[in-house]
Amino acid sequence: MSLIPYALTRPLLFGMDAEAAHELTMDMLARGQRTPLQWAWASPRVSDPIELAGLQFPNRVGLAAGLDKNARCIDALGAIGFGFVEVGTVTPRAQPGNPKPRMFRLPEAQALINRLGFNNEGLDAFLHNVRQSQRYTRPGADPMLLGLNIGKNATTPMEDATRDYLLCLEGVYPHADYVTVNISSPNTQNLRALQSDEALDALLGAIAEKREALALRHRQAAGRERRVPIFVKIAPDLTEDQVAVIAATLQRHGMDGVIATNTTISRDAVQGLRHAEETGGLSGAPVREASNRVIRQLRHALGPRFPIIGVGGILCAEDAVGKIEAGADVVQIYTGLIYRGPSLVGQAARALRDMRKA
Repeated sequence: MSLIPYALTRPLLFGMDAEAAHELTMDMLARGQRTPLQWAWASPRVSDPIELAGLQFPNRVGLAAGLDKNARCIDALGAIGFGFVEVGTVTPRAQPGNPKPRMFRLPEAQALINRLGFNNEGLDAFLHNVRQSQRYTRPGADPMLLGLNIGKNATTPMEDATRDYLLCLEGVYPHADYVTVNISSPNTQNLRALQSDEALDALLGAIAEKREALALRHRQAAGRERRVPIFVKIAPDLTEDQVAVIAATLQRHGMDGVIATNTTISRDAVQGLRHAEETGGLSGAPVREASNRVIRQLRHALGPRFPIIGVGGILCAEDAVGKIEAGADVVQIYTGLIYRGPSLVGQAARALRDMRKA
């Protein structure tokens, strides 16, 4: 159990600008990981193994991408008790993201709005940080899985978006337990257009072809197969027909799973609240039902065996259970971690373990 209760640190963090608090926290985690300071937030990992997409997940609770965009804090985040951690989104070239301020809390709704815009230090710095984690310095020491989330640069024209994804895929492939293709952030202009029928078909076709080439290259170099699972992250703001088209496209191109969902552009649940009209993606409790709706539609369209990672609006253990009941296999949290603190990870993991035993 962590030595410092989150209830003591949350007032300090919530008294700061949201992005400043985020950066302070990430700096603290980066400096403290792999040192005795890590015990300040560390918790034992709940054991609840599940096999999904050919991978063995230590438990069914993961960290969603976006918190650690530059892969600086992999070991620190793993110490909280996650079964899997997803870092990124990374783009081929470094970019500053959108102008500040660009992150806002809506405490009354247990929500955040962000328009960060894939701010990151670029692929080379990202991979350098991944290689500093104990996955490389102490291979086999930790069963936690690592997902690497990839995207496109804001300045890359949409007609060249595939090139950015392929560059990132080639870079992260040797280092990832799975790769996530992020086509659903609302904060990169026109990115969500990649979810449309023809654009998604072309993108996933190119990614599938690149994955086969990379698998062959690694087999020739190492003498053994390395076929990295690929997940696609989609938005909650989709119609049932759009979800059905996406589901068919995922299966047609041999994708290994889907992450549902990213943030929402809807403001129906937060009307009248301070910051509600800020541009960006809304996360936290207000996206819960939209996410669950998409998960249910995906499960219906994809059948019982296709892997689904459920994310969006998990603020308590019961919310995590609700994601599984909607059809997800495992879950991810982000905004819930900010509002509830690290203890949410263990609470959710125990609830999902107990649910499976019942």
